[in-house]
Amino acid sequence: MPQHSMPLQDLPSLSLQAKRTHKRKARGGLSDGPDMECTPTELVQQRAPLLQHQRLSSKGKENEQRFVLARRSRRKREALSYLSWDHLPDELILRILFYIPLQDLLRMSTVCHRWRRLAFDESLWHSVDLEGLTHMGPALQQVLKTGVRMLRCPRSFIEELLVTGPLQITVMDLSSSIIPLSSLESIICHCRQLEYLSLEGLQLSDAIASSLSQNTNLLQLNLSGCSGVSAPALAVLLQSCCRIEQLNIAWCDFSNDHVKSVVGCVSSRVTHLNLSGYRENLTLDDVKLLVSRCPRIQTLDLSDSTLLMADSLPVLRQLKDLMHLSLSRCYHIHLAALTDLDKSLPVLSLLDVFGIVSGSHLSSLKKEMPRVSINSRPFSSIARPTPASRPTGCFLWNRKCRLRFQQ
Repeated sequence: MPQHSMPLQDLPSLSLQAKRTHKRKARGGLSDGPDMECTPTELVQQRAPLLQHQRLSSKGKENEQRFVLARRSRRKREALSYLSWDHLPDELILRILFYIPLQDLLRMSTVCHRWRRLAFDESLWHSVDLEGLTHMGPALQQVLKTGVRMLRCPRSFIEELLVTGPLQITVMDLSSSIIPLSSLESIICHCRQLEYLSLEGLQLSDAIASSLSQNTNLLQLNLSGCSGVSAPALAVLLQSCCRIEQLNIAWCDFSNDHVKSVVGCVSSRVTHLNLSGYRENLTLDDVKLLVSRCPRIQTLDLSDSTLLMADSLPVLRQLKDLMHLSLSRCYHIHLAALTDLDKSLPVLSLLDVFGIVSGSHLSSLKKEMPRVSINSRPFSSIARPTPASRPTGCFLWNRKCRLRFQQ
């Protein structure tokens, strides 16, 4: 029978295609129907879940948990691309804050609680200079709470303040400040570690002197121009502070009893002493007692002691270490008595005789004493925190304050 007259099912190509289709239906579990077409894409989609289930079940217990890989968000990746201040340790931040000026440090303390705690850390407030600050009271109250060790605020107006806890101050300068007596008592009575102190020109009291006597480590004390302390309280102060090396007690509102308390109770270790300005209250007997008790004196200022005469010079010759002597305005000491000082005092290098010798007499005295510098130091630097040779800069006894208020 010709091929074109054969039935459809007997054609070879169609029968082969029908067999393949039957096998596909049997494998894929496809339902029979006249509209059913099994394209490769549909077969893959229908077979994929079955194959995935077979793979998971064949691996056993190792793949009981299914892991999902997720893409990290861009925001989180950007946040981890730089280092935040919050991740830095306190020690590193404190090291950075160590180089920040005072005003900027106070501004940073308002950022957050952590920065405020670090900004007022004790290590940053070791030495502070508040000279020139207008409202000193609140600032000083806050600084005293930081555990400051060196405090400089001369020529300041300080309002009423109350100190509650012990202070760690070792170096302090309140020279020529305007401060209520109660506030000064509140500060001094909480100090026990003072080593260098200047209260020049301030109104004091016996309570302040009593509190100062408990600072037995005092090395330099400047009370020049002070008043309000009795002679017995001054004696107790000098007896307790037996380590004082430099004492400036010039031009105070003192009587002869005060002067006797000084020369009779000052530490035998003193090397620099300023007793100028006592006119008729300092006598020759006082000088004799002073020299016998304090043989180590290197700098001595007896200026404006009008009772001293030429007979006081042989007494001063007992001070073998005396290098600087001031006898300015001691009018009863004549020029002839001064010419032998360079021979009787072998280490003398500075001599101040302002008001006694001038003009041609001064020139002749300089020729007689070539190795001694005469009238080269018009101002005394004994126990003063900032001597006249260094009028600028925040220095306290050659120590520079780190934090300084700048207008």
